Amino acid sequence: MMLKKYIPNLLTLLNLLCGTIAVIFAVNNELELAAYLVLLGIFFDFFDGFAARIFSVEGELGKQLDSLADVVTSGVVPGIVVYKLLQTKKSIEIFNTEIVSWKTEDIELLPFLGLIFTLAAAYRLAKFNIDERQTSSFIGLPTPAAALVVLSLPLILNYSSLEFATTLIENKWFLIGLTAVLSFLMNAEIPLFSLKFKDYSWKNNRIKYVFLILTIILVISLQFIAIPLVILLYILLSIFFKELK
Repeated sequence: MMLKKYIPNLLTLLNLLCGTIAVIFAVNNELELAAYLVLLGIFFDFFDGFAARIFSVEGELGKQLDSLADVVTSGVVPGIVVYKLLQTKKSIEIFNTEIVSWKTEDIELLPFLGLIFTLAAAYRLAKFNIDERQTSSFIGLPTPAAALVVLSLPLILNYSSLEFATTLIENKWFLIGLTAVLSFLMNAEIPLFSLKFKDYSWKNNRIKYVFLILTIILVISLQFIAIPLVILLYILLSIFFKELK
């Protein structure tokens, strides 16, 4: 029975393992495999906290380890993915002008803007660890949620037949703008609900049930394109239900 206290940390380490392997795939431009590994890592990330609550073994070590794992899985990997999406000959030609050059000798500078996401994610996770307001809800977009938006991009490119979506993702201004918006949202003072359930009543969890139902509908209807829409829905529902209180 004593082994149960190690289960949450084991799940956290599996999250970190997925993130570390995803880094390798992302660096090698295997963005689809990196995306799947991050999805798996986020799955472990969700259930490590769930297991800690079930077994009543929540502690400071688990909290710190969880954030360290998230820095890799939901911070470093998405930053590299944006870097790779920006790292094209076309993007350099678009952004190299007489006023600003995005290339120094053989080093392409533009793709490094993607790593702003990594910095913002690390800052958000550090704040989360010392912010006592975020025990039952969130202030700012959770890092895994922001990571899901980024990691959905290579999946949409590979599987979506919607030309508008693929054209948008291949637009470098869109990628830079998305990185900036997600970096801001992760650290903004915006209250967002958590998917932690203290009970399963409709009265106390209606926003969570509405979100989960709409998420299932969107995923079934739109597949990978649903991921960024689900995160947008999450933000809008948080704001809407807050106004109703």
